[in-house]
Amino acid sequence: MTGQYRHEPADLNEPDLRARAVAAARGDAPFDLLIVGGQVVDMVTGKIRAADIGIVGPLIASVHTPASRSDALETIDASGSFLSPGLIDTHMHIESSMVTPAAYAEAVLPRGVTTIVWDPHEFGNVHGLDGVGWAVEASRSLPLRVIPLAPSCVPSAPGLELAGADFDAAAMTEMLAWPEIGGVAEVMTMRGVIDGDPRATAIVGAGLQSGKLVCGHARGLEGADLNAFMTAGVTSDHELTSGADFLAKLSAGLTIELRGSHDHLLQQFVDIIDRLGFLPQTVTLCTDDVFPDELHFNGGLDDVVRRLVRDGLKPEWALRAATLNAAMRLGRSDLGLIAAGRRADIAIFENLRTFEARQVIANGIVIAEAGAMVGKIAPLDADPLRNSVKIAPLTEDDFRVPASGSRVRLATIDRPRFTQWGEIEADVVDGFVVPPAGTTMIAVTHRHDRAEGKPRVGFLTGWGEWRGAFCTTVSHDSHNLTVFGRNVRDMTLAANAVIAGGGGLAVACDGEIKAVLPLPLSGLVSDAPLTDIAQAFGAIREAMETIVDWQPPYLVFKACFGATLACNIGPHQTDRGIADVVTGQVLETAVLPSPLGEKVPGRADEGGEEQ
Repeated sequence: MTGQYRHEPADLNEPDLRARAVAAARGDAPFDLLIVGGQVVDMVTGKIRAADIGIVGPLIASVHTPASRSDALETIDASGSFLSPGLIDTHMHIESSMVTPAAYAEAVLPRGVTTIVWDPHEFGNVHGLDGVGWAVEASRSLPLRVIPLAPSCVPSAPGLELAGADFDAAAMTEMLAWPEIGGVAEVMTMRGVIDGDPRATAIVGAGLQSGKLVCGHARGLEGADLNAFMTAGVTSDHELTSGADFLAKLSAGLTIELRGSHDHLLQQFVDIIDRLGFLPQTVTLCTDDVFPDELHFNGGLDDVVRRLVRDGLKPEWALRAATLNAAMRLGRSDLGLIAAGRRADIAIFENLRTFEARQVIANGIVIAEAGAMVGKIAPLDADPLRNSVKIAPLTEDDFRVPASGSRVRLATIDRPRFTQWGEIEADVVDGFVVPPAGTTMIAVTHRHDRAEGKPRVGFLTGWGEWRGAFCTTVSHDSHNLTVFGRNVRDMTLAANAVIAGGGGLAVACDGEIKAVLPLPLSGLVSDAPLTDIAQAFGAIREAMETIVDWQPPYLVFKACFGATLACNIGPHQTDRGIADVVTGQVLETAVLPSPLGEKVPGRADEGGEEQ
């Protein structure tokens, strides 16, 4: 099974196709496919009406009165169901689901998702341009429409961390020249753009010169900062923190990629839309990050639609945000609407509550029935993504923090989200810091072979009482090896289990490995079936429940993957030390040389992202 969209949208204008479709629309030739008996959800009027749909090749040739036509090579009886355009996910990262693009497509297509806008910045941060090139190549043969973007923040905080590559404006210009690339992926270097930093300005400028989308990441921005960010050329945001933030950014004129990865905020967003009394055309939907067990059991963008309707949003509005609004944002007039002359991407839903797809049609071809693909998708050879964790096995001493004297002051990273600087005193025994009560160690080790592969250790507060250790190479966005824990024995065990697996996740407690998920492709992804990855990831979740007492909505398992996101305001541990994007400072060690009582290098206002 292969994709057919490499020349989209120009493929719909092929003269013979148009001639055949026009003849069928007139009634002078049969349709290739006729869908009868269904209720069309009209994304323009918001109404639901009975209509039959005639399709020729990838083109909708006719939307007409029920039972007025029967001439077709194939007929689908959609009685009792609702017909929607295929769903469009406007911002997401396949790598967050820890599966290959082929496996991701097999997971979401049967659920009605026919288009995704993929920011492959995880592959870019690990493999550079070769990683983005692999992502583009892997997308070409999929029946899922993939619009890749050019990662704008590799690394996310230049000078504060080291990734596997460094994308400057020249690299952006090169990627944006690739015909498959749809624009600049989320610009996370907010401060650099606002302050006119030459690197950040040149990266955004490359996007503007290309004439393609420039997508944003505007967490916490308001007032003059938001105006400056938008005036620089950024036109969208998915980093919403509240209903008030949602309304302010709508009013400012940003396209909103309303994401499902922060479920606790969805009710606020629904309430805002309800109070407006209409769905703004600039509201689209996205998943951003979906873990493998969530993808397997709940789905992709269909799950976001379902949860919004659960919280009270009109089904017609939820679908419009996921279809026509998204198509308008992408400049794709062939998508997002069931109408003559549009592309035949159609999801046949059983109802408008559960949104279970009876059948899914992409480019006029039935690709899924009853929740399963009609055929198999051949994955691209993933060997270029292997052997990306370039670290020798670590020892317990690698996780100890050396210090002189008998007592020292430590800089700490307070809170799992909206981080801020803190300080604490600690004892020193045998030349090493004794982790103070109430702290959790975080160690980040460069794994891309561009610097020494030795852990830089920091101390977190507000992360609860850990009874073991967790290691991951999925660590936004530079994806260095990151370990959390209270004791060096378990931290070493977890780290070496991940290193031995070529990347992935591991949980250790009481000197034993409790769960492990190898991710040998880029240290981010596995080529195993989604069912296997979901099961193994579920085992990681269960093991983590035994070593940490989570406190939602901020102290959650997901916070472990974004704790190193150095582009966000506040201190963050990286492979260089404790980094602060506001001051531009990096503390190579948490041990402070200044006398007790002096302030730590910076104090940040609230901000940041829970990844």
